[in-house]
Amino acid sequence: MTLEGQRALVTGGGRGIGRAIAGALTETGARVGILGRDEATLRDAVAAGAAADYAICDVRDAASVAAALGRLSGGHGFDIAVANAGAVETGPFLRSDAERFHRMFEINLIGTVNLFHAALPAMLERRRGRLIAIASTAGHRGYPYVSAYTAAKHAVIGLVKSLALETARSGVTVNAVCPGYADTDMAAASIDNVAAKTGKSREDALAALLRDNPQGRLVAPAEVAAAVLYLCGAGSGAVTGQSLMINGGEF
Repeated sequence: MTLEGQRALVTGGGRGIGRAIAGALTETGARVGILGRDEATLRDAVAAGAAADYAICDVRDAASVAAALGRLSGGHGFDIAVANAGAVETGPFLRSDAERFHRMFEINLIGTVNLFHAALPAMLERRRGRLIAIASTAGHRGYPYVSAYTAAKHAVIGLVKSLALETARSGVTVNAVCPGYADTDMAAASIDNVAAKTGKSREDALAALLRDNPQGRLVAPAEVAAAVLYLCGAGSGAVTGQSLMINGGEF
């Protein structure tokens, strides 16, 4: 597979799944720009060869996203835009006030909306493109103590399904990739949080997170990146409005 000559964007591309996606796209020949708020991690990813360039950006702010795309585009549109930036906050529903829901929707949903708004017009003009949202198994099922995050990820799946119908005859596809718990710093933080609140060991906390995963393991970021590559390839042109589950068989 080659994406030689194509230009790609990945939000939250400095670490974890975003960095794995950026690196995989780069390896296939795409010129990759990464977006994020932490300049040190972005600079490190570029220095390591995972991406060609970066721009500081707050995906919650539409003007910030548009400006970042302008800086990275070099006057050309992007062929691939991956909305990976996200965050999770935990807590029971009765302790999850409206502000927590606003925060989760701003980073997980509005961040996706802002990237798609900025990248889509050039794709429509050229009649080709790939919009991909990194959602979560939480976009398909409920989990306790993450109601705000789960609601936001369900909204991302709804966005993907609706926008795919709008763009179905345009040459642009819109899809989601939905990992289960992945081997990232976000999962490590969740494990630490469970251990701290329950008094369990980290091993027992990890086992609790994986109890619904038939494979009994964390998903590797490279496995998520492989799904993104498939959706970017020439053979995926008929795949749109879908959410590809990378979750070890969890239902």
